Amino acid sequence: MPIAIDRQGFPTSPEIVNNALLLATLSNLTIPQFLAPVITSATAATRSRLVIVLFSRFFNNRHGAMNADIPPGSPGVSHIGKWDDIQRLLTFVYVQAVKTAQEMGKVLMDIDILLRGLDVDVPSELGDDVDIVFRVAGDSIPVPLPSKISEIRYSYLPVGDRNNDVYREPMSPTEPDVGTLPAFYPVVALGGTFDHLHAGHKILLSMGAWIANRKLIVGVTDDSLLQKKVNKHVIEKLAVRMERVRGFLNFFKPGLEYEIVAIYDVYGPTGWEPDIQALVVSRETLEGATAIASHRAAKKLPTLEQFVIDVISSTSSCLDYADAEWLKKSKLSSTYIREWIVSQGGQEMAM
Repeated sequence: MPIAIDRQGFPTSPEIVNNALLLATLSNLTIPQFLAPVITSATAATRSRLVIVLFSRFFNNRHGAMNADIPPGSPGVSHIGKWDDIQRLLTFVYVQAVKTAQEMGKVLMDIDILLRGLDVDVPSELGDDVDIVFRVAGDSIPVPLPSKISEIRYSYLPVGDRNNDVYREPMSPTEPDVGTLPAFYPVVALGGTFDHLHAGHKILLSMGAWIANRKLIVGVTDDSLLQKKVNKHVIEKLAVRMERVRGFLNFFKPGLEYEIVAIYDVYGPTGWEPDIQALVVSRETLEGATAIASHRAAKKLPTLEQFVIDVISSTSSCLDYADAEWLKKSKLSSTYIREWIVSQGGQEMAM
């Protein structure tokens, strides 16, 4: 594990803290391989909660502001057009952190990733209960940090080789021009069980919030539909799951309207609500998306644009979901977390 250095360039002790903040700046949306050792070190040194804040002009709220890809006077960057880039970025960072946490036995460690533009102030609340702020050696955060954060003890972590960053292949002529896509959809929907909220859930929720600019509707599976789940006795109650979803979304993208509802079938609000434009699903739930499309067509409801989240595990950012048995055993899942909880002594471990 790389040795952290302090503000004066001296090595710091490998102390383990309860809660930490990791701040890093991204100049582009390539996969930041150079951050892998930084994320690993910060995760290894944190016991309970790590919040990773990534700053970039590409995350600006006023889309188009300060974006080198869009000339002055243009409509701005489409969040929908950046879907693949943002999903790859979130997945890469989450996998680096979760892999380290699981290897160290910290299965229930809370890891959050926030995307922050350069056109808004950094909320001081990010410094609440933080024991240490990890920074990237040589990095300069391009926005002022509130005193609550700047006064916390810092530890600077060395980066990996920036030449190893993974760049996207250029778009083929058959792919749509992202300039023709809308920046957002007003109302987006998604659904899931969201038991023991983990990185896979957070990517799904983050991407839904990323492309919505008025409201995100989240359906949370009711307790009555979970009776056949493995280790159902350690499944979190509906109220807990709904509150954790709401808490994460308000943390990830404050200001958006969040409608968190219990669902009793595959449709939820998508079965009757005409004011939804897009649906976010994981590859595992594509059959449900097909059922929703057929149901809406039969009810003469508007067609939903469909956005798909790749399945991930704690060691891979994109799994071959065709091998169902291997996927069941290796993907990052609530089932794995519940099995771990039971192996550690039961329900009290889930709280």
